[in-house]
Amino acid sequence: MQTNLSPDAKSLARANEAEEILRTCVHCGFCNATCPTYQILGNELDGPRGRIYLIKQMLEGEAVTADTQQHLDRCLSCRNCETTCPSGVRYHSLLDIGRAEVERRVGRPAAQSALRAGLRFVIPRKNVFSALLKAGQAVRPLLPDALRQKIPTALASDTARPPVRHERRVLMLEGCVQPTLSPNTNSAASRVLDRLGISVIPSPRAGCCGATDYHMNAQEAGLNRARRNIDAWWSEIEAGAEAIVISASGCGAFVKEYGDLLKHDQKYAAKAKRVSELAKDLVEVIPVEPLRELHNSGAKRVAFHCPCTLQHAQKLGGAVESILTCLGFDLTQVENSHLCCGSAGTYSITQPELAQKLRDNKLNALEAGNPTEIVTANIGCQAHLNAAGRTPVRHWIELVDESLGSIVKRK
Repeated sequence: MQTNLSPDAKSLARANEAEEILRTCVHCGFCNATCPTYQILGNELDGPRGRIYLIKQMLEGEAVTADTQQHLDRCLSCRNCETTCPSGVRYHSLLDIGRAEVERRVGRPAAQSALRAGLRFVIPRKNVFSALLKAGQAVRPLLPDALRQKIPTALASDTARPPVRHERRVLMLEGCVQPTLSPNTNSAASRVLDRLGISVIPSPRAGCCGATDYHMNAQEAGLNRARRNIDAWWSEIEAGAEAIVISASGCGAFVKEYGDLLKHDQKYAAKAKRVSELAKDLVEVIPVEPLRELHNSGAKRVAFHCPCTLQHAQKLGGAVESILTCLGFDLTQVENSHLCCGSAGTYSITQPELAQKLRDNKLNALEAGNPTEIVTANIGCQAHLNAAGRTPVRHWIELVDESLGSIVKRK
């Protein structure tokens, strides 16, 4: 696509990157065929091609309005369009650049700014999130329906983790909301890895991956969180930790981008690149072959929701399904499994109507095969789908943990 950046746009830190991405796009429109918001709204400007054009206009010096901001806000950042794009357009990077520039030029109404500031303050701080969630549970019956749905009636408790005892060692990103909403996820992951001869090294100083800040246009704050995590992990990396295991696919997708996002930071560029190389989704460090010997013929009928950050960002679609199949689970067919569930980080809060429509569509597809359980690979998707109060949803590693435990007992 021919592009002529304005003098102001050329002064932006990522101007060359934006121009390169814009020139890659041939405006074919294949992306619209798999864009969730375009399918619901039917508006060209609520699809990737239209949003790219809006960003192009802005960077070429045309006027920017609140409508421009709204169309960019409605994007889920699901990256489905990148999977579809024949030209390899790095749409998510262009969107980050465009959103930040729109924010600078247009600003936001006070209510929107307050909501976003609140989300950025609460979500990355697990102690604050946990305290507020417990307070919300205490007054849950008094809350409006929209808010009440987002607060679980009960919180699961953590269970014991095995000690560090194997030569093979990995780090694990605990996450910011997952320890409160689903603490058994990382505990189950630790137990399964222990069974496979891999120990998880605690890394309490590592915190939020930075995605919440970064994708809400507080990009430097997000990068600062990335830097703090790199510092927290670095001594163990130098001591031989072979991977940084991440059980939330949304966090994993972002950590894998540390190297690219910090490539111009002289102090952190090399370390960030190494961290991104070591970052692995949980499914990447669980070898399939040993599980074939643990086939569980009595396993359940399960529907797997593959998060966008797993299948489109990390390109790991089918990996979890292979593990569950090896263990004998009966996986249902899920129609339109490539489409987003509507969680998308904070999207279910900032764009509730679209998020609910996408969630209902996703649950209809997941429940069509009459599964006994639904499992996923991302805490955001898990919480969003569970808020509907329909078939319970949990992380797939909990099924694997239970399956391996039941096999041991039978033996």
